[in-house]
Amino acid sequence: MAQHTYELALAWTGNRGTGTSGYRDYARDVVASARAGDKLELLLSADKPFRGDPGRWNPEELLVAALSECHLLSFLHVAVVHGVTVTAYADRPVGTMSQEGIGGRFTRVLLRPEVTVVDPAHVELVPQLHHEASQACFIASSVNFPVEHEPVTHVATG
Repeated sequence: MAQHTYELALAWTGNRGTGTSGYRDYARDVVASARAGDKLELLLSADKPFRGDPGRWNPEELLVAALSECHLLSFLHVAVVHGVTVTAYADRPVGTMSQEGIGGRFTRVLLRPEVTVVDPAHVELVPQLHHEASQACFIASSVNFPVEHEPVTHVATG
């Protein structure tokens, strides 16, 4: 069994001069970077309802993005294995979270991929590819809520 490790560096940058002296006295700003320093920094914050900066990525968006990208990459791999040529893939994922007191949990993520294939004969195979991609996605296999799919398939023109 192969083991993979993902190490990041996160730094809170929201001290307005008095630290966490009060709930409204600090920003929820964070900078995330790769340990090697060879990737762009991500500007992070809390979601706006939790006093965060809406111009920065929040953890909830990152989770939904990770699920969407993992499915996309898994789908492209499965398509190659099955000899299906994909020329476009876009997704508009949406995650649903239920808050209970100060905590909460995701209850569902819906992926809405739109895939374009070259061969019209492959359109009927695409739902199977999404199923296989779902099984192959490491992130989807790691969460305790459903990751559902509403795929749309197009055939390339021209």
